[in-house]
This record gives sequence, C-alpha cells and structure tokens, in this order.
Amino acid sequence: MSTATVHDVITSEDEARALGLAADGLWIAGEVVAARSGATMPVDDPATGRPLADVADADEQDATTALDHAVEVADTWARTPPRERGEILRRAYELVTQRADDLALLMTLEMGKPLAEARGEVAYSAEFLRWFSEEAVRVAGRWSTSPDGATRLLTMKRPVGPTLMVTPWNFPLAMGARKIGPAVAAGCTMVVKPASQTPLSMYALARLLQEAGLPDGVLNVVTTRRSGAVVGSLLKDRRLRKLTFTGSTEVGRVLVEQSARNLLRVSMELGGNAPFLVMADADLDAAVDGAMVAKMRTMGEACTAANRFLVHASVAEDFASRLAHRMSRLRVGRGTDPGVQVGPLIDGRSRDDVDALVQDARDTGADVLTGGEPLPGAGSFYAPTVLSGVAPGTRLLEEEIFGPVAPVVPFDTVEDALETANGTDYGLVAYAYTRDLSLALRLSEELDTGMVGINQGLVSNPAAPFGGVKHSGFGREGGPEGIEEYLETRYVGIKP
Repeated sequence: MSTATVHDVITSEDEARALGLAADGLWIAGEVVAARSGATMPVDDPATGRPLADVADADEQDATTALDHAVEVADTWARTPPRERGEILRRAYELVTQRADDLALLMTLEMGKPLAEARGEVAYSAEFLRWFSEEAVRVAGRWSTSPDGATRLLTMKRPVGPTLMVTPWNFPLAMGARKIGPAVAAGCTMVVKPASQTPLSMYALARLLQEAGLPDGVLNVVTTRRSGAVVGSLLKDRRLRKLTFTGSTEVGRVLVEQSARNLLRVSMELGGNAPFLVMADADLDAAVDGAMVAKMRTMGEACTAANRFLVHASVAEDFASRLAHRMSRLRVGRGTDPGVQVGPLIDGRSRDDVDALVQDARDTGADVLTGGEPLPGAGSFYAPTVLSGVAPGTRLLEEEIFGPVAPVVPFDTVEDALETANGTDYGLVAYAYTRDLSLALRLSEELDTGMVGINQGLVSNPAAPFGGVKHSGFGREGGPEGIEEYLETRYVGIKP
C-alpha cells in the first residue's frame, strides 16, 4: 500500500514516519486506489502555508464506488457477532495507543495544534474505540406480554445500515473515532468524507482499523475538494441509510434538507456560541484556569470553545485582568516546536475572519487588553486576545469566533446572565463557575444547552453523550446514547 506523497517541507525522520501512516489514494475496500480522474489535492501545513503531501481528489463516481463496497458487505458485517466487532475495536484502541506519538505528530503537521494537545486528542480518540468495544456486546432488546395477554412482544435492535460520515478539520482523529466506534459496534458499514484540509489522520485511522481486523469494505474513506457535489451525490443514493455530520450550522442545514429526499436517519453536531458564566462567589483562580481550557483548546477552533465570558460585575474587571495576563504569556508558534502552546489557525481565511470580528468590536468601543491582531510572518497565526467593554449586539457576541479571542461582558443578576446566555440560536454547551450548590443546580437546569460544565472548562468525555439543541444540532455521540444513533428498533408480535 502506498503512503502519502510527501513534499520536501518535511524536515525530520519523525515527520516522515508520521506521514507514512497516511495514504495518498482513496481508501476503498481495504486498498489504496487513485481517484478515477487521477486528480490530486495538496494538504498544507497551516504553520508555514507550504504543502505537506498530496492525496486523491475524488469525484462523484469514486464516492459511488466506495458506497458500492459498503453496501456489498453490509449484510455480512451486520451478522458478525458483537464480540468480534468489539474485539476489533479493542485491538484498534491498543494500536492507536501504541502509535500515539506518530499520530499526534501527523495531526500537528496537518492541523497545526501543539503536540501536547494532539497527544491529548489521540488519547481521547482511543477512548472512544475502547468505550464502544465494550458497548458492542450490550445492545439489547426486550420481551414482554401484551396488556391483554394474547400476544408476546419482542423488540430487537438492528444496525441502521450503510452510513455516510462527514468529519471536520479541527479534530481530525477524534471526530472520526467518535463516529466510527459506535458504527462498528452496531454493525454498520461506512463511507467517511474527511475535511479536505486534514485527511491524513483519517487515512491513518483506517489503516490501523484494518490492521486490527476490520474486514475490507466496512470502512471506506473518500477525500475531495468538491465536498458539496460528492456528498450530495451520495445523499441521493437510495442505498444509503444514515448521515452523520460534524461542522458548521450553515452546511448542516443544507445537508439536512438534502437528506430529506431519502428520509435518512440523521445526526448533526453543529456550531456553538458557548457562554462561560463566572458568578460573584466563584473561585477566580479556578475560573481563569477553566477559561484557558474552554477558550484555548485547539486555538479556540472548537464548537465547544467558550465564546462569551459573562462575568458578574463585582469581579469582571479582576477576572478580565487575570485572563489577559495568562493569555499574554502563551507561546505561539509551529505546533512541533518545543514549548509552543498556541498553534496557527487552519488557514489565512480563518485568521482574517477572526480579525474582522475583533476589529468590528474595537470599532464599536471594545478595549483590547491583550492581543487583537494577526501575527506577522508565515502561517495563519493570531495573537491570543482578551477584550473588555464589548457592546451588546456586537458580531463577536453573536457569531462563532473560532479563534483565540475572549470577550468579557459583565452582568448584574443571575436572571441577566441566564437571559444573555440563552439569547442565541445555538445551544451546544455552557460553562459556569460558582461555589453555591443551589445556584449550580439552577444553572444546570435553566441553561438552554445540550451540555453544561460546572466548575470545569472541558466537558467532552467518551462515556458521556455529546451534542446540542436548537441550531447546534441533534443526536448524541458518546456514552450509552452514542450507539443508539446507529441502531433501528424492530418490533415482532408473536401469537403463542
């Protein structure tokens, strides 16, 4: 099997070995194949702007071929004993863990996040494989007697069937593992379309799953620059039974509309506008620690990133000052360099979008406590930024920032904080810091989000259901709920 075609930007044996985990062609039926047209596309290093490798650039026919193979093995795979499916995932967990350093380096090269964060994502990804290896044997139905006693009611679970998975660039390994793990456990076959910016990690995961014993054709990976056309063509295919997507609300809305043609099972993990509430009684040291995690994970390029810091007026100035001090001390650079804490944004367009939001806030009266501008030189770097005095209605508070920018907004009452926090179309996650148990419970109940972090800036956990409400999507990934997204319920009535 061929590995990714590597450019001369690679400077070390470690980088070359990491790139060797990936492939340069489409992953179809367990083999690396070229795109039908022979077209390729570059994968760039966002820290330098230079190409790392070339991969296949698929068209609609390539995607149909991938689905052909997923459909061909669907029935056989669905009948595979749950224990066998679970053992494949367990072996995949062990392989990902063993090769964590190379996988982390590969991710850093194509996405930009610092190596320490990339290692954390690899561990997080592996845990999804382990969690669902255990869930594979826990799928169960029920047996009961009808109320009139005349019939026996048998309820069983069956795999949904061939599934299309569209994954984002910001967590290129974890989002794949979070979808593939439950699908394998449930007995579904898959076509995965990773983001064109970061396909290498997905190719590496596909190879490791094959090494772990996943039969050919169960998992197929198709890379393309023509995402709309390729995904759209698959959604028109009546053999496809499910779509799962992680990405922006705008794209998700289009995919939901397209999926309605064939009434697909759909799960959507979309955008966010996460509030981070700091109450008057909060431990400010702990709140700042949590804010750094909630804001700066993956350079702020996460749907779970804290977007609006709502801080009680009595402590707002102190909190903003402490946060600005911490942000100003972060080391920015290429994620492979020692000591780097903040990598580049994914590309120049993303950097410019973040800067436009910051400049709009400044034009409407916001004060820059630290940062506030792109960093000079190669790569798409943006300075970690803290703003105060941000006016209500500013774009920065209404839109998902997706960058290392923290606007601090004071509030006077709990009611004010809740009204502001909930005053958005999004509802993925909220964070709140307080030492008052009753207040913590109230916030947990009244914040209109799918997830809430109390006194912690990180909520993601493979054993917990991840997902949002409102325009942040529907469906859940992870936890016991995660496998249900890949199962259908069948009822059988039996006359004794």
